[in-house]
Amino acid sequence: MITAQSRQTCASDQQTIVVIGNGMVGLRFCEKLVQYDTARQYRIVTFCEEPRAAYDRVGLTSFFAHRDAEKLMLAKLDWYSANGVELHVGDRADRIDRQQRTVTSQKGVVIEYDRLVLATGSYPFVPKVPGIEKRGVFVYRTIEDLERMISHASTSRRCAVIGGGLLGLEAAKAVYDLGLEAHVIQNTGRLMHRQIDDAGSRVLVNQIAALGVHVHLNCTTKAVHGQTQVEGIEFDNGTRLPVDMIVVSAGIRPRDELAVLAHLELGPQGGVKIDDQLRTSDPHIYAIGECAYHNGMIYGLVAPGYEMADALASTLTGGDKRFEKADVSTKLKLMGVEVASFGDYEATIETATPLQFEDPFGGKYKKLLFSRDGKYLLGGILVGDASQYGMLSMLAKTRTVLPCPPHELIVGSSTSASAVGGIDSMPDSAPICSCNNVSKGAICAAITEHNLESPAAVKACTKAGASCGGCFAQVTDLFKAHMKRLGKNVSNHLCEHFAYSRTELFALIKLKQLKTFSEILKQYGTGTGCEICKPTIASILASLWNDNILDPRHEALQDTNDRFLANMQRGGLYSVVPRVPGGEITPEKLIVLGEVAQEYNLYTKITGGQRIDLFGAQVQDLPDIWEKLVDAGFESGHAYGKSLRTVKSCVGTTWCRYGLQDSVGFAIEVENRYKGIRSPHKIKMAVSGCTRECAEAQSKDVGLIAVEGGYNLYVCGNGGTKPRHAELLAAGIDEETAIRYIDRFLMYYIATADKLTRTSVWCDKLEGGIDHIRAVVIDDSLGLASELESRLQHLVDTYQCEWKSVVDDPEKRKRFRQFVNTEETEPCIEFVTERGQTRPADWPNEIVSLEQFQSDVDRQFGRVTDAETRWVKVGAVDDFPMDGGATVKYGKTQIAVFNYSSRGEWYATQNMCPHKKAFVLSRGLIGDANGTPKVACPLHKKTFSLKTGESLSDAEYKIKTFPIKVEGGSVYLDLPRVEILDDVYATEIGCSLATSCAEHPESVTAS
Repeated sequence: MITAQSRQTCASDQQTIVVIGNGMVGLRFCEKLVQYDTARQYRIVTFCEEPRAAYDRVGLTSFFAHRDAEKLMLAKLDWYSANGVELHVGDRADRIDRQQRTVTSQKGVVIEYDRLVLATGSYPFVPKVPGIEKRGVFVYRTIEDLERMISHASTSRRCAVIGGGLLGLEAAKAVYDLGLEAHVIQNTGRLMHRQIDDAGSRVLVNQIAALGVHVHLNCTTKAVHGQTQVEGIEFDNGTRLPVDMIVVSAGIRPRDELAVLAHLELGPQGGVKIDDQLRTSDPHIYAIGECAYHNGMIYGLVAPGYEMADALASTLTGGDKRFEKADVSTKLKLMGVEVASFGDYEATIETATPLQFEDPFGGKYKKLLFSRDGKYLLGGILVGDASQYGMLSMLAKTRTVLPCPPHELIVGSSTSASAVGGIDSMPDSAPICSCNNVSKGAICAAITEHNLESPAAVKACTKAGASCGGCFAQVTDLFKAHMKRLGKNVSNHLCEHFAYSRTELFALIKLKQLKTFSEILKQYGTGTGCEICKPTIASILASLWNDNILDPRHEALQDTNDRFLANMQRGGLYSVVPRVPGGEITPEKLIVLGEVAQEYNLYTKITGGQRIDLFGAQVQDLPDIWEKLVDAGFESGHAYGKSLRTVKSCVGTTWCRYGLQDSVGFAIEVENRYKGIRSPHKIKMAVSGCTRECAEAQSKDVGLIAVEGGYNLYVCGNGGTKPRHAELLAAGIDEETAIRYIDRFLMYYIATADKLTRTSVWCDKLEGGIDHIRAVVIDDSLGLASELESRLQHLVDTYQCEWKSVVDDPEKRKRFRQFVNTEETEPCIEFVTERGQTRPADWPNEIVSLEQFQSDVDRQFGRVTDAETRWVKVGAVDDFPMDGGATVKYGKTQIAVFNYSSRGEWYATQNMCPHKKAFVLSRGLIGDANGTPKVACPLHKKTFSLKTGESLSDAEYKIKTFPIKVEGGSVYLDLPRVEILDDVYATEIGCSLATSCAEHPESVTAS
């Protein structure tokens, strides 16, 4: 047995508080005690039986979207240690000794306490019916429960959720999002019987049924059938429902077993009995949250638990807060349907007069209860539209005299003004977040005092909207209103050259029918642009008009990947990635890829997107390589662009015995439709032939999963550094409908997302998230469906293979020359042989790279500057692209020459970026920073002044510049003798430095 510090061995004036339970309420108590205990009179010890510390159980359903437990964590482990909270994770408190005042844990830890707080929460109620123990039956309570559900759902098709209350509908949403046929089983005549009435339930049932979820009212489960696994469920009326999965969410029961063993007084239906000071029958022991029984109630919501935690922390630190009665107002969104109840929504006709409105066509229901004299709002129920919840709940809670006749709160005012005013009219005391008890005044004060600059920052600082999320729209409105009152404007400008966001520029360019960067800059910008705005606007132009991106008007806007139609890799080499629609490829095409790889000595790898990448191509070889591939029937794979990459597929009905649809055929159709379309970020798609999900469609921006009779359509997922599970947009749709919805979805994303924003981040930032997207795409809530479809169709109709246009155009092919003044070529990177293929030798680390530069800086800049020079012709004006760069060769030295035509200026620098010693600066975007002309290295976007060579982003590095002049259509550089320049800047020196600290396996060659 492990004995922890006793009360006597702690600091002499410190008492020990042990908190049993580290759920949402247990953590809130710890937070509040830390906040109120300024004298640090308490040592806090808390036990957490789960394998992780407190997480957001209210937001548990979001786990299905991101599958990341970290995103649900309410406090980092560092918070506990930083605030002196002793946390025992994965260790359940097993016994309370009231005489000795000790707590003993399952692992044998013994803690002596001065005060003990029970925050043990509740457990799911599971009805005792035959067969309920079979495999395939789950409860919906913890992250581990959800992980088990996800695993089982991959081999299931139909699921019953027992329970139609708040938790039951949350579970049904989870089942629905997993792509299963969902059935809600409720043993009473209405859903959410604790929060809404019969009429409200009727509207809710209709709304949920419209999504394809089956609701069974007045059905009590009699038995679960199957051998060892669930095969069906039987009701008390004798009917059966075939299912292969069951989720039980039929209510909760208080976790009071420790209290029973300790002989504490319980409530009639269980729960630890407490008074208004949260004390149990033992004056040294308190209880809060769902384990507590107070004044005839066991509260199953988080907000009352938070109120208890706050009151207890206040009491223990000398405050006078009491817990007398909790506000059980609720606002949430269940399966896309807004539901809210507030105040005394169960008031009877003896004390209240109701007014009701029901719109069965719009799926809305409103019931408000007023005092008999009509002066006060007592409570209400809202279904389908809860936008007035904040104002109405505030009126009910504060017992404010109504500012209008009661009926105007139902049907609105006869004038254009709101009957109760906007958020500005609310008093500072008005509650915004019921879960965390955050008022309007507290939010406004936090915005001012902490200089908060976004609704997300408000949430992080005040916790408003951090629990159920139902109030976050109000938090956002309040943030905007308060910022306006402060005279502040939160900038979303694209860059210093454009005082607009990408979304605003997209709308302006579309409205004004602008076709070139110069037109857009003239109307809406300043300066000459930069590496941020040029590619962004190039993408917008391509998304609207779909001109060839290598058109002379657009070429200099493209980042190096788009400019050379290939992803730049280490050392300035490129990858070659032909499109393989749906992952289907013929043996003949495979042979061509092998022959090309052999001829050009390219490293070859099969990717996770079901295509073949060829790495290590030199820029001057790209047109020749692609000529061979185009002749073999390949098209550009657009791996270089912010556009559709791949549509991954499984074999579906073509070969798989489990396949439900032709996933390969549909994947090919989808990929061929959306190939080449430019977007704010890359897009990945997949089509799975059944719910076994071999194509991993639910981790893609757009995913289709075959079901009986059609497909389930998922959107806004992604892998990468922050994986996110896709969310269900539509279920059981045919291929034609799927294409129509994808058209709308993609075009809406293209039009409204910020630069370099994946669909997952875009969805998270959108007010309303997936529900808003569903409303726009499926319900056409903005009336944009026809326009979105026609714009997408224009992009489909104007598609061209960008590599074929280069292969067929001698002028475009010239832009791929290594040097514009000679047909010579030279290697720029050292290679090693590994596992039978060549790859670049390893880079030195950042510190070594900087040391290399600093140790040689005097030789690089001193000797060359002091040498005698002469003017050397390096090419004609037409050799250099307008507002772009190209490379010239002088002896063994590479020099980047820039034609800054929009400023009427020319510049020349070394071509090697000193950061990674790559000869790529001529391929970087040029622009200006506060008027200073600059170039951005295409590898890592380090920027350098074209005038002085000084770094504008990383002071440690700089580049050599050379005098330049243009005479008679020719370009001249003022250079020292060849041997002097070569001694410092020869390409072979850079090659050696780039890999000088690497171990070279097997052999080393230059390429």
